[in-house]
Amino acid sequence: MILNNDATGILAALVNRDISAADLMAQTLARIDAVNPAVNAIVAQRPADDLLAEAKAADTTAPKGPLHGLPIAIKDLAETRGVRSTFGSPVFADNIPTADSLMVARIRAAGAIIIGKTNTPEFGLGSHSYNPVYGTTRNPYDATRSAGGSSGGAAVALATRMLALTDGSDMMGSLRNPAAWNNVYGFRPSYGLVPGDPVGDTFLHQLSTNGPMARSIRDLSLLLQVIGTLDARLPHGMAAFQPLPDTSTMSGITIGWVGDWGGYYPIDPEILTLCENALEQMRELGTTVVSFIPPIAPEQLWHAWTTLRSWAIATKQAPLYQNPKTRDLLKPDMIWEIERGLSLSPLDIHNASVIRSKWFAAFASQTEVDVMALPSAQIFPFNADWHWPKTVMGRDMDTYHRWMEVVVPASLTGLPALNVPVGFGEQGLPTGLQLIGQRGTDARILQLGQTWHAATDWPNQRPPHFPP
Repeated sequence: MILNNDATGILAALVNRDISAADLMAQTLARIDAVNPAVNAIVAQRPADDLLAEAKAADTTAPKGPLHGLPIAIKDLAETRGVRSTFGSPVFADNIPTADSLMVARIRAAGAIIIGKTNTPEFGLGSHSYNPVYGTTRNPYDATRSAGGSSGGAAVALATRMLALTDGSDMMGSLRNPAAWNNVYGFRPSYGLVPGDPVGDTFLHQLSTNGPMARSIRDLSLLLQVIGTLDARLPHGMAAFQPLPDTSTMSGITIGWVGDWGGYYPIDPEILTLCENALEQMRELGTTVVSFIPPIAPEQLWHAWTTLRSWAIATKQAPLYQNPKTRDLLKPDMIWEIERGLSLSPLDIHNASVIRSKWFAAFASQTEVDVMALPSAQIFPFNADWHWPKTVMGRDMDTYHRWMEVVVPASLTGLPALNVPVGFGEQGLPTGLQLIGQRGTDARILQLGQTWHAATDWPNQRPPHFPP
């Protein structure tokens, strides 16, 4: 089945006329009909007749770009022209944008056929993709479990072969957590590589970024080449992402294994074992792996993170909170973030950013390791009916997102971070490992991932409960 190929392979088949865009679309729609009802990953799907007509038109026109004819669904946090874009919130349940966000415009211009959206938690808050508009996205390896989030719908669509390539976004692990829990790749690029929309303030907030998700590293590179180009209207931009070389190696790279940071993070021991087994295999592939304790106290990172995150959320969503009609539609986690953010003083924000600056400088100046490694999640996928896990390994979680604290070291300072799958626990649930580099070393991190993929190809271990 063509849908078992990665996006690069599918696009090659389209170019070689081994399959038509119309046939590809027909197979994609049939796969969605067969699989999506059990997992609820793709939402706001466009009418089949319109999609088939668009695919037939792609067969008779010159290629628009590198994604010509490829079906894609956009994460439901991005404005998408003509497609219901709800952000998972009843506030925007009827929102149909008349223009694309910058990222979506680039994907469309590259020739992709946008079939609908992928599900996400309300406003992307929390690493569990459920909302009052579309309901819960479920894990294809066990439908009673969470798919993660906030790019949960995207990860599930990849794992179940409904799509070969998806976009995601990552503030607090929203690319890495669902990728780990669905046995695929998710890459949070260096902040600035993938530009956001040039509207409102573009200087202050550097916590969230868009990025690619896929079943192969070459597909991550492919989408990065489309969305990772400079926009001169934005102040923190980087040079355009260049294609990865055909060959890659792990030789000469030192990976620093942080693990549970000396016991600070509560992490399922089985996850630590799977990650350590993967690191041993990476050692056999040519890396040097050493224990590494980052040169900062993790408590400082958490304090700075929660301060800057609440401030960023409050500055964006305060109007919804201040309007009684929309405030009643917000979930408690959003209200908590906004109220906390509005209560912060300028000095609170400054002090948090000083910690952020200290951490960035400390990691950039250390010479012990090239890459930092941490688990991508502290637990395996939890019960899909929960809002969030209240305890992890016997420790109480004092916020709705504390159980994902392990992703903060990369998010706080905009470092590139790749989730690589590392296998399955005793209950058949997948997990992953974060490979984190210095800002701007995106290609190096992806080359490590490419070597790992060639040696393991974990995403080919498909969910067992779906047709091949």
